[in-house]
Amino acid sequence: MHYNTIQLGIDPRGIATLVLNRPDTSNAFNAEMIREMTDAIARCATDTAVRTLILRSSGRHFSAGADIHWMRSMAGMSFAENRADAVQLSQLMRSLHEFPAPTIARITGASYGGALGLITCCDMAFASDDATFCLSEVRLGLVPAVISPYVIRAIGERASRRYFLTGEIIDVAQAEKLGLIYRAGSPEALDGIIHGICESVLKNGPVATQEAKRLLQQVAGLPLNDELRDKTIDLIARLRVSREGQEGLNSFLEKRKPDWSK
Repeated sequence: MHYNTIQLGIDPRGIATLVLNRPDTSNAFNAEMIREMTDAIARCATDTAVRTLILRSSGRHFSAGADIHWMRSMAGMSFAENRADAVQLSQLMRSLHEFPAPTIARITGASYGGALGLITCCDMAFASDDATFCLSEVRLGLVPAVISPYVIRAIGERASRRYFLTGEIIDVAQAEKLGLIYRAGSPEALDGIIHGICESVLKNGPVATQEAKRLLQQVAGLPLNDELRDKTIDLIARLRVSREGQEGLNSFLEKRKPDWSK
């Protein structure tokens, strides 16, 4: 499918790459980009051949957040229209957060506002030394409402209190301390690290990888009670007797590569 604001490619190994492609606007997103990203993510989510999704950008900057011209047009719309628009953004974030396979953000340059939502919805984020981050909404008289659940989960409530309220720039060293990103160095080093991550993912059982991601989302924050204990017991028992689980265990014992690595 042809897209106007993004590019989507899937290589023979199942590595999908979604590129924000509005470099003339520092990849700021508008209603069209939100729709196209949501569509691309949905397509990849239902493609059983996709093993990993990389989110990256063209041009110097990852994303300047919301397009100012789009925001200006929405300011003249009704509450109902603005709410419907926010629903679309929320759906984009949720679809990325719940994507069944591992997701990786590749970040260079600036990431402002809603761009931090995209980053924190990914499982992993790697940034070059020139990367900067900012929750800039308060500077515009707004708040990072839709992205807040994901940002707070990623960097914690304490750090969120500071950066939600100040709108100050976060450099790459501080972003790494906050757990927002892994610092990679140069753009060349960035590509090498992400390549290595993808290679690691491809060695793993496809179903097990998806189950591991689902497990993380289900277990995080839950109390350590009998219900959680039973759920984890049932999961490992089910996977041990599954076709993929049996293949993984047998290939290890027989000292051969599992069928999914072929």
